[in-house]
Amino acid sequence: MKKLLLLVAIAAGVAYAGAKWHLHYKVSESMDQLVVMASPFAKISYSGVRSTFGGELTVEGVKVDFNDFTDPLVIDRIGIDTDGFFSLLEMNDFISMQGSSMPDYFGFIIQNVRIPSNADYYRKAFAMLEEMEGREVPDDPALTCAGQYGLSPSFLEDLGYTTQVFSVRFSIEREVGGVLMHFESSSDEMWEATLDLQVTGEFAPGQVVSGSYRPRMKSLRLEYTDRSLNERIHRNCARRGLSDEEIITAQVETLKQVGMESGIEFDEYVLDPYVEFLKGKNTLVITAAPREPIALSQIDLYKPSDVPALLQLEASAY
Repeated sequence: MKKLLLLVAIAAGVAYAGAKWHLHYKVSESMDQLVVMASPFAKISYSGVRSTFGGELTVEGVKVDFNDFTDPLVIDRIGIDTDGFFSLLEMNDFISMQGSSMPDYFGFIIQNVRIPSNADYYRKAFAMLEEMEGREVPDDPALTCAGQYGLSPSFLEDLGYTTQVFSVRFSIEREVGGVLMHFESSSDEMWEATLDLQVTGEFAPGQVVSGSYRPRMKSLRLEYTDRSLNERIHRNCARRGLSDEEIITAQVETLKQVGMESGIEFDEYVLDPYVEFLKGKNTLVITAAPREPIALSQIDLYKPSDVPALLQLEASAY
């Protein structure tokens, strides 16, 4: 009996090692093809492929040297997350967005993307974004130092950030009657944020590709924690001669602008807790719990001032 168990264990180990080798080989082959395809635009290198029994599959030590630019883009690891190693072997249809259904759990991982704040490609990309969106520098110095103009290279330099290091994890988990979308992001010495979005209906990759996916939101919870960004903004504005009241007013106006760009006119149930957050609280939580699931694509059909009540938006700071 012991010999039989030993043989079974050895066979399982060999099968696992073989499956892992095949998986790494296929990913490396795909990466090598990507390197060749991208060669007219950038030189891409990576240190290796890694998988875990828990279901993560990542490409490690990615470096991108863009043609016509001198500064590199470095990513510690990028890949996917599943509910187990053997689920990785069944992901072809879903990853290619051709399947008619989704697995019970699937996620993306991007860890430690390192971008120098004054990188030449970042300056170029930010300038192109400004041009596409028709942005203009606000005349109000308070709005400028509060960041309404975005994370421009000069703004980051004013705040003391020489390098941006950010990470992102996104997952989709099947639930009864719908799916839970979970999003985590962070930027070193800036902020951390988590977003949980519950939607009704089955998530099918093919629907996403065709544009026919119409999720209806059941609930939303956003938790944002400051990791020195607010303090740096306050110092930067104070150096320019602005009072505490002017700084907070500018930051509130910036949030209002973000809301209006999304078709939402925030009311006191969000703005008042946000002011508390700006005055020294570390974390801001915003929740939405509409009485009935609402199609996200239809929110812009409502007046911006009606959307907070429609979504039952609330916030708290602690």
